[in-house]
Amino acid sequence: MEVYVRCKDHTVSKEIFELCYDAKYEMLVTTPKPDTSKLHTYYESEDYISHTDAKRSLFEKVYHIAKTYALRKKVNLITTLHQGKGTLLDIGAGTGDFLVTAKASGWKCYGAEPNAAARELAVQKGIEIKEDTAVYVDHHFDIITMWHVLEHVPNLEDQITALKRLLKPNGVLLIAVPNYKSYDAKYYAAYWAGYDVPRHLWHFSKQSIQKLFGTQEIVLEKIIPMKLDAFYVSLLSEKYKNGKMNVIKAFRRGWLSNYKAKRTNEYSSHIYVLKNRTR
Repeated sequence: MEVYVRCKDHTVSKEIFELCYDAKYEMLVTTPKPDTSKLHTYYESEDYISHTDAKRSLFEKVYHIAKTYALRKKVNLITTLHQGKGTLLDIGAGTGDFLVTAKASGWKCYGAEPNAAARELAVQKGIEIKEDTAVYVDHHFDIITMWHVLEHVPNLEDQITALKRLLKPNGVLLIAVPNYKSYDAKYYAAYWAGYDVPRHLWHFSKQSIQKLFGTQEIVLEKIIPMKLDAFYVSLLSEKYKNGKMNVIKAFRRGWLSNYKAKRTNEYSSHIYVLKNRTR
């Protein structure tokens, strides 16, 4: 496969990885792919914010304020899509805040999270959460969500097969992932925080999501932009590129990314709404 860009792991190892273009699925693949037994070591950082509730810095405090707003919007979205409340599984649930918000809104909530420390924090919040999805019975869930998680899974084929098993007939799957075709991705190039190698093993386009899930008759029905991600990702990208978070430059770049996406429909991140067509 052709090398699309070379990126550095800015968070943990400082190693260099290549992102290679997979023409069949129109996506990028992190190369070399870390050994599964060692993959967890790339998450061992206090800066890996999805596995902690820390609010040590101004950045982390702002992150959690924005996250609270986003959580409410996500719950409103799943309630609208399902036209009511039902059974919800969040895969890669982190510390469980999305499930806490959904449970308070009336959803019957379950989670899966491989990180033991994050899982323990979720359990303390009253969430039923397991290490993986194998323990859940077939065709049990009305909604399954993966908020910036699919790019982390070691085996895409196995994961998509598992999602097919867990979803009810006509159940809805929500996948949120970064978009390497966005303006901010192209502008920051090797410094784009959305690549986050090697934790992000895959880098998706709209076409790749449609092709990957189409193999299991899980049909793409709608794409929703995640406009706040352009600002968050630009802020981190500024840090990687220039050594500091330049808020003004990052805000301008995030705004410009969203503005250009009005024409191209290539936002920094997308939520893909897919339906299990099996009856």
